[in-house]
Amino acid sequence: MSSRGSAVPSATAHDVDHIVISGMAIEAPGGVDSPGSFWSALAASEELIGPFPRDRGWPVEDLLSVSDLEGWSHVSDAGGFLDNAAEFDPAFFGIGHREAIATDPQQRVALRVAWRALENSGINPGALAGEDAGCFIGCSPMEYGPLASEVNEYTGVRTIGYGLLSVAGRVSHCLGLTGPSMTVDAACASSLTAVHLAAAAVRDGDCAWALAGAVCVMGSPMAFYEFSKHNALSTDGHCRSYAEDATGTLWGEGAGIVIVERESRARRLGHRIYGRILGSHHNHNGKGKPILVPRTDAQERLIRRTIEKSGIDPAVVGLIEGHGTATRAGDPVELVALQNTYGMAGSEPLLGSVKSNAGHAQAAAGMLGLVKLLLAGRNGTIPPTLFADNPTTRVDWERSSLRLAKELEPWEPTNGVRYGAVSSFGAGGSNAHAIIAMPVCEENDDF
Repeated sequence: MSSRGSAVPSATAHDVDHIVISGMAIEAPGGVDSPGSFWSALAASEELIGPFPRDRGWPVEDLLSVSDLEGWSHVSDAGGFLDNAAEFDPAFFGIGHREAIATDPQQRVALRVAWRALENSGINPGALAGEDAGCFIGCSPMEYGPLASEVNEYTGVRTIGYGLLSVAGRVSHCLGLTGPSMTVDAACASSLTAVHLAAAAVRDGDCAWALAGAVCVMGSPMAFYEFSKHNALSTDGHCRSYAEDATGTLWGEGAGIVIVERESRARRLGHRIYGRILGSHHNHNGKGKPILVPRTDAQERLIRRTIEKSGIDPAVVGLIEGHGTATRAGDPVELVALQNTYGMAGSEPLLGSVKSNAGHAQAAAGMLGLVKLLLAGRNGTIPPTLFADNPTTRVDWERSSLRLAKELEPWEPTNGVRYGAVSSFGAGGSNAHAIIAMPVCEENDDF
């Protein structure tokens, strides 16, 4: 593949102290528990989808038969589920047994992924008490456990156990961090919104560095019922992002957390530089259409604003990790916005979506996409998007240079840097976008 564009973005000047990503960790479906195993799966075009878990008390037979009801679509016995969502060592994190059971698994997964992200960066997680560090974690309610408004054996520990209430707080408390701590719920845009807020906090001096990311572990099959009723759920058990034969999205789980700090600090401490956050932005669709309906104009404004903030020529962006829900309402809207921006910039950017591999991880979806982008930049290779051989005909692909990534291919840098973008769009109308610059890896090491 040829170098995508030749302009050198002014935002990469050496005298700019960029906000960088210097550590990362991930859990994804299919047993993925490290960046290395995630990259292996992506490069091999693996689909990480499996059957519904049978160990969560879900009414699986009822769920699989809802299509018998008038107005409901078929539900396949499939999704992107974490293998080890129920595994947790409470004593390691200083949590009692009773409290651990009452604690949303999203908090538990966030704790261990945060710990691994710190280790990946070369930071000792056990020596951070009193550290001026922030924590911004995206998360949405997932209906875990008994109601807090009834008397049961977990009364008294349910308040702090609710996932949305205390994910970031739980991580900050465990590590002893004293900087800003916030759980972010912008639906499916939560991940990138959390990263945007973390980068802003470090840039503004609210904290010296920060953990940023998102988690999604489904405490109930609520999302499958909801989208079956909306007739927007995949009927064949695959998430066919941007494909003609897509029938809807397929829900999944996952977690990803990165370390965000100034580049000068990262280099002084010997941390890896996975990527520089050149620009990030978030907005809302506004009124005028139903809240679940995505908007091309809002997404296009978002992308243009992010490009402006980044200071780059959009022609240098070689890979766009899109949202790609595989819904008939969402994909064409997103594609037109991307065509009108990156697709008209004078180069040939490739587009993909990790949802085709692992399903739609909801609040954590953008985080899985960001980690994929960082790994592609570090490896100098663009992984294929599954089901890309049959792109949707709901858009005119010939009107721009945007193309789907159909095969594993090299990603050539522009003056020693690879530039990529990642998008997330939330069901409540929130949108988020980020542009990342990834310097050519100076060393070959494991993740």
